[in-house]
Amino acid sequence: MKKFLVAGLGNIGADYQDTRHNIGFQVLDRLAEENGFSFESGRLADVGIFKLKGRPVICLKPATYMNRSGKAIRYWMDREKIPLENLLVVTDDLNLPFGTLRLKTRGSDGGHNGLKDIQQVLGTQQYSRFRFGIGSDYPQGKQVDFVLGSWDEEERKGMPERLERSVELIRSFVLAGPSRTMNVFNGT
Repeated sequence: MKKFLVAGLGNIGADYQDTRHNIGFQVLDRLAEENGFSFESGRLADVGIFKLKGRPVICLKPATYMNRSGKAIRYWMDREKIPLENLLVVTDDLNLPFGTLRLKTRGSDGGHNGLKDIQQVLGTQQYSRFRFGIGSDYPQGKQVDFVLGSWDEEERKGMPERLERSVELIRSFVLAGPSRTMNVFNGT
């Protein structure tokens, strides 16, 4: 039976907990709530495991900080013998309006340091990434403050529905595959 690895990108620690940059962790936390599993400290990451219609899904929140996510992902892919096509990386994206979901099976890092590290460690751009739009409503020169800032009130109101939709996207990726998932979810 094929295993899947879903890696949510973020930074560990209370200072980063509710920030836009940690949407990968937030999506996996919602996935855990809905599927009755919890995360435990493992090597290089917090790890949670559940089955989706008999398919093992290993969920990973790297403890290596955003810009070194590749090390944790590579370790768990090797340890669990996860094929590259069964890897899904969940990350934030400044280039998408808030709450927009987009799945791609390859592509550049788009200036995202977490994706850049994963690409370098894996030696390829051919892996699936699920980008959650965080928007780009910040003054010039304030990108870091925006990305590491907390969600505003309007975003918080929309978050439960967007997180639910994100969980549905992950389920679809595991059960129906990337092509069908892209057709159903991209841009929604």
